[in-house]
Amino acid sequence: MKKTDRFILPEGADSVFFIGICGISMSSLASITHKHGIKVGGSDTNDGEMAAKLRNEGIEIFIGHSAKNLVGYDAVVYTAAISPDNPEMVYARENGLPCINRADYLGTLMTAYTNRIGIAGMHGKSSVTGMIAHVFIDNGREPTVLNGAKTAELGGGAYRIGDRDGFIFEACEYKDSFLSFHPDTAVLLNLEMDHVDYFHSLDQIKQSFAKYADKAHTVVACGNDSNLMDSLKNYKGRLITYGVNDNTLDFYGYDIKENEYGYDTFKIAYKGDEICRVELSVPGEHNVVNAIAAIAVGVLHGIDAKNAAKSMLTFKGVNRRNEYKGERNGIVIYDDYAHHPSEIKASLHGLKKLCRGKLWCVYQPHTYSRTAGLFDEFCQSFGEADRVIFAEIYAAREQNTFGISSKDLANRVDGALFFETFEEIAEYINNNANEGDLVVSMGAGDVFKVHQLLLK
Repeated sequence: MKKTDRFILPEGADSVFFIGICGISMSSLASITHKHGIKVGGSDTNDGEMAAKLRNEGIEIFIGHSAKNLVGYDAVVYTAAISPDNPEMVYARENGLPCINRADYLGTLMTAYTNRIGIAGMHGKSSVTGMIAHVFIDNGREPTVLNGAKTAELGGGAYRIGDRDGFIFEACEYKDSFLSFHPDTAVLLNLEMDHVDYFHSLDQIKQSFAKYADKAHTVVACGNDSNLMDSLKNYKGRLITYGVNDNTLDFYGYDIKENEYGYDTFKIAYKGDEICRVELSVPGEHNVVNAIAAIAVGVLHGIDAKNAAKSMLTFKGVNRRNEYKGERNGIVIYDDYAHHPSEIKASLHGLKKLCRGKLWCVYQPHTYSRTAGLFDEFCQSFGEADRVIFAEIYAAREQNTFGISSKDLANRVDGALFFETFEEIAEYINNNANEGDLVVSMGAGDVFKVHQLLLK
């Protein structure tokens, strides 16, 4: 293996080609690689904002996948979503180019750093990664950060290059990607059924989380989550627990109250003693638990608890996580990434507190397998919304072998509507929403186009 400053490349490789380069993680890895003097190129299907950004950095971007794109490149990085019959993958194999999946590439990259902090969980990874990064940066640290979403703290991007003493990263569980990573501290947020196209049982997920935990000498885990704690029953390292309203946990939040703006304030105790009072600037009770995790990690890495708490007041959230987008005709517009039943409930609960009129949820399911596998759970997730509109399922990497549609959800959720196009959805809202109402576009696909139409 060849080292170039912080990077490790296959022997004899001086350039890297990223297939699917415009994704959040892949674009971050491509940018970091390029900033260290390595020739970088890549391909994707959409010529959008990210493609333009990468071009401006001097990275060669191809729209569409073709074998000829790889001419002049020595190694290939690909994501789990790339099919083996992708023409670029076929060319790379036939011509003996090293093919490295994204998780392995990131896993190798991080070994050049100390104090590696990896945040895993079925929900909240990007938010907690952003919170921890903000606590560290706001208190004078210079970590390298790789998040799964853009944040203001990272200059509007999803990564930053800092010192070798500190690497904060989001650790995705899909297809066991996080088992390629090497955390010193593993932060575990929650555990429940998801990614049903890969995980076939809750026990399988627990086994994966146990393997990830075993990689770290310290685990910071949410003690309120019984599934998560069950996965850690055989963990042999240093286990630090956190959560709310449970004084048996190492870090616990209590005296949780809502301020006049709809945000939560609370106190945190460590080993039974109060260490700080926290006031949040992001909505939702789930962010109370997220903030406790971030402050706990900061304290364990030598940051004063009260200073960490002050940092939470200036944390404004991450891209597409209950993100305020604007207002038109007195209607407030938010955008959110929630795409799992638990996330939907938590996000709507937080937004309900900020809503003066009716709460509208425009939801686009993400993948056919998740919609089919968790169908009943989805149908029970929209209780906090006054009006629910479904857009068609975002296919992502899948074909509709399940014979399912968002119409099926609309038929099961009381009062819900279904429209085939975002334009129809925006027109209906414009004609029916009133001043004081709050509209959230929600989902992991391209449903954000609804709020863009509403704010035109």
